[in-house]
Amino acid sequence: MSLLVVNNLSLSFGGRTIFENLTFQVSEKDRIGLIGRNGTGKTSLMRIMVDEAAATAGEVRVTKGMRLGYLAQDISDPSDETVLQSVLEAVPGRVELDQRMERLEEALSQAEDQEEQAEIGHKIAKLAETLTDFETQYAKHVAEQILTGLGFLMEDMDRPLAELSGGWRMRAALAGLLFQKPDILLMDEPTNHLDMDSVRWLGQFLERYEGALILVCHDRDFLNSQINRVISFEMEGVRQYRGNYESYLSQRAEEEHVLERQAKKQEQRVKDAMKFVEKFRYKATKARQAQSKLKLVEKMEMIKTHAPQKSMSFSFPEVPRSSQNVVTAKELTKAFGDHVLYKGVRLNAQRGDRIAIIGRNGAGKTTLLKIFAGEMKAGEGKVDLGHGVSLSYYAQHQAEQLEASRSIVEEVFTAVPKATQTFVRGVCGAFLFSGDEVDKQVGVLSGGEKARVALAKLLVNPGNCLLMDEPTNHLDIVAAEMLTDALKDYNGTLIFVSHNQSFVKRLATKIWDIKNQTIEEYPGTLTEYFDHLDRLEEEEEAQARQEAKPAQADDAPDPAGGTRAEKKARKQAEARIRQLRWEKIGPIQKRVQEAEKKISKLEAREAEISELLADPDVFSDSEKSQPLLEEYQKVKDGLDTLMNAWEADQEAIEELEAQLQAELDA
Repeated sequence: MSLLVVNNLSLSFGGRTIFENLTFQVSEKDRIGLIGRNGTGKTSLMRIMVDEAAATAGEVRVTKGMRLGYLAQDISDPSDETVLQSVLEAVPGRVELDQRMERLEEALSQAEDQEEQAEIGHKIAKLAETLTDFETQYAKHVAEQILTGLGFLMEDMDRPLAELSGGWRMRAALAGLLFQKPDILLMDEPTNHLDMDSVRWLGQFLERYEGALILVCHDRDFLNSQINRVISFEMEGVRQYRGNYESYLSQRAEEEHVLERQAKKQEQRVKDAMKFVEKFRYKATKARQAQSKLKLVEKMEMIKTHAPQKSMSFSFPEVPRSSQNVVTAKELTKAFGDHVLYKGVRLNAQRGDRIAIIGRNGAGKTTLLKIFAGEMKAGEGKVDLGHGVSLSYYAQHQAEQLEASRSIVEEVFTAVPKATQTFVRGVCGAFLFSGDEVDKQVGVLSGGEKARVALAKLLVNPGNCLLMDEPTNHLDIVAAEMLTDALKDYNGTLIFVSHNQSFVKRLATKIWDIKNQTIEEYPGTLTEYFDHLDRLEEEEEAQARQEAKPAQADDAPDPAGGTRAEKKARKQAEARIRQLRWEKIGPIQKRVQEAEKKISKLEAREAEISELLADPDVFSDSEKSQPLLEEYQKVKDGLDTLMNAWEADQEAIEELEAQLQAELDA
């Protein structure tokens, strides 16, 4: 089934054609990757599809009833909502339904005429059915699961969006989009602002997602795992391919190989024909044949090979050799107020290491790089640089720190003031700024262009220890891979932060994972580290199952350490806590159970009344509808009272449970 059709779509800006005559359709199981360099029209196409921008020509037709959900790279200013509210209310029509119910209930409380009351009651009943269906399809616990998958804690649910950073607000927007369950999900760089765990969770979520997907992403591995079609913005126009990104690359290479072979054969045929023409055009017996061959050549449509796209082409220069120990941290502690990032950490980066720092957002990855770079002080401990170590720091927002009033070439010159014009212009050319482009002011450049300028400045004068924070941000997939290749050949030491799985997997030889106020070091690749974590989880589950088996002897050694006697003492303590739990929590739980039974009965009666009022014969008869309306109001009031009491008892149980657990742990 076709969900959406793009027909002969064209887009131009200021006389420049971005794409033209683009036609394709999106079906139910399509998972489409939009591939192309920055500025080729990927984001523009998405915005046209969701009616946020206009095309120059052509049309987009959405099948009736199909819903589109769009995650842009930038989000608007935050509202006054909490994190959880923003997700729950992201579903189209939810807010309007709640507001409509409030208006109807207010109107019912003020209506005096029985006929008017009956009519309003009928509307309330119908709307209540709709809201019940809505709550079933878009449950609160599902919203919470999505938010926690994206890195939010339960205590974050009631935080106002306005308190959050831009990155966390983007996560909330992503959660709202996923919660909506649109028929077509359009996502523009969804892994931006996510940490490694959240990227893994998002990938698993999308693999289970049943709708269609249209995706722009510079993370090669993430993109490759999600798509089964490619729409590619090439020099010769927009092309379409079946398969994932790796398949697209193979098809594209084979296509180029075939075209080159055909072009060579055609070129040889032309040469042979022209040779015949030159030899026989003036010979009477062959003149007509020569003329025919000449006309054939003139009418021949020449085979064109794919025009090569300009690519960044650079490598880091050889850097001086440093001592074996490059960066050493001893008893490193950092906290912001009461929030401790890490405490008493010892780290050592050795010459030639390529270390990826991972951890959830807010764990302190950027902070650690800033401490190493000398841009932030540690709370306690110290950081020592080895002999002959020179640091170069590429900050997460390095591109934003460029001087807007300078030209590109002037900005690059600031990194190497003694270099020649020829050298600096050559470097600019390697980063795709050639000719008069180098005289453009930095302030008018796109995010991707600014990122290339910042990388150019790093390239011309790199230290032998690079500290890089999210260096692939604003780069397209090809540019990110060029940077990966250059860093693989870099002969210095690299310590970096990146959410790009492909980038980390191809580069890292060591992992520093920030969690639980410490930094765990793993000597291996990201793939090996994830495998290691999976094995640990399996071992812990097996250990838990083993410990759950009944003990056989009090004095026998316990697999987890200690003796059976100690384990028995622990069980006795747990039994005492169970007794206290029965004495203190038992009565409250009994009240909760009784309240839940009453709530269930009242909800059932509320549904029955709603169904009765939905009958036109009933609501039009005031003698029948009036008692029902009065009962409906009493039931609603009773439910409110019971729910308030139930919530208070639940909070009391949680507090008592926490106290008892603290006693057990003491």
